Amino acid sequence: MQKIYTVGGRRLTGEVRLSGSKNAALAILAATLLPEHGRTTLTNVPRISDVETMLETLQHLGVRVQHSDSNTVTLDAGTLTSHEAPYELIKKMRASFSVLGPILARYGQARVALPGGCDIGARPVDYHLKGLERMGAQITVEHGFVHAAAKEGLRGASIYLDFPSVGATTHLMAAAALADGITTIANAAEEPDVVAAAALLNRMGARVRGAGTKEILIEGVRSLRGVEYAVDPDRIEAGTFAVAAAITGGDLYIRGAIKEHTEPVARKLMEAGADVRYDDDGARVRLPPGRSLKATTVEASPHPGFPTDMQPPFAALLTLAAGTSVITETVYERRFRYIDELARMGADIKTKANAAIIVGVPRLTGAPVAGSDLRATAALVLAGLAAEGQTEVGGIKYLDRGYEDFCGKLQAVGANVRRVEDGDKATEKVAA
Repeated sequence: MQKIYTVGGRRLTGEVRLSGSKNAALAILAATLLPEHGRTTLTNVPRISDVETMLETLQHLGVRVQHSDSNTVTLDAGTLTSHEAPYELIKKMRASFSVLGPILARYGQARVALPGGCDIGARPVDYHLKGLERMGAQITVEHGFVHAAAKEGLRGASIYLDFPSVGATTHLMAAAALADGITTIANAAEEPDVVAAAALLNRMGARVRGAGTKEILIEGVRSLRGVEYAVDPDRIEAGTFAVAAAITGGDLYIRGAIKEHTEPVARKLMEAGADVRYDDDGARVRLPPGRSLKATTVEASPHPGFPTDMQPPFAALLTLAAGTSVITETVYERRFRYIDELARMGADIKTKANAAIIVGVPRLTGAPVAGSDLRATAALVLAGLAAEGQTEVGGIKYLDRGYEDFCGKLQAVGANVRRVEDGDKATEKVAA
């Protein structure tokens, strides 16, 4: 088991280059099951464990996968050898459940295990299954597997999502690309990841309109073809490093940050006292010398609101902001499990219903802590960068799911951070 050790007190300065978007890459990889002809080459694919799990799932189904370099993958789904995605793979990550629709759309049948992933609250697959049923699929769930059949093929339908789920939106959009007729998805997710998945589908020959709005229209086509596509930079990674700059009183240029994707976080950072300036290639984020962090209010909600994935990192920042901050979570009900760990570091933070109330303190102190999910673990590392003394962060397996070379990127901009095997002496790895 590995841990991350940090010693706080260093300003982060320099440049960070963003990796490809985790959520966009996963939706796009699932969609590569659709083309019967030609190979799909994806660039800027992040090297993270969730992507590796998705690639393993695709290979199990018969997709030929070739790595040209560390961030380029070529996939050929011309002939699938299996219509079943096993529990051993799906349990690792819930996004891999999204292979169900593409397999069903191509072959009229699919069998996929119910998913796993970070335990941050209810994220039901009901939205996915109800949408597929609207398109004519017969769905049964037994022994931990979803069995789906559409002997006559999927057909266009009118679908309403009770919640604008990104995963359900991209999943149903991909399945509808090969359905007979027109499908509309109302109350669709508007996240940039949906726009990216739609752009890939359209390049493959699909007819998708309205991605990025609350209603998406998909006119089904007979077949799709392989293409080349570059994955957009990760907006949550951008936000994480933006917080890293602010919490350390630093000055970072985040190459690849797209204003339209990251503006909700940028606005809250500016409210908290940071400077954020965009140019054509990225964004500069800094906390000017002599300026203190200020309390603010944040409500995590679907795009174009403040992203729920940035809620834990922002909470770490606000522990050091003068005044009382309130963070309200409207997406996941178990996303505050990190607060006890921040409290171990000296944070004055408590929950009330679906909100975290944070009273800023003058300093945090290093302590042994453990992350319970991907973004919570990132938040604890960020807190450690600002804390006095050494912080030991467990739960690194979660961090690997969504950040490519997180420690390496932090080290490159001056962070005193090391990743070590549990049991190694931290003092040998991290010099104060």
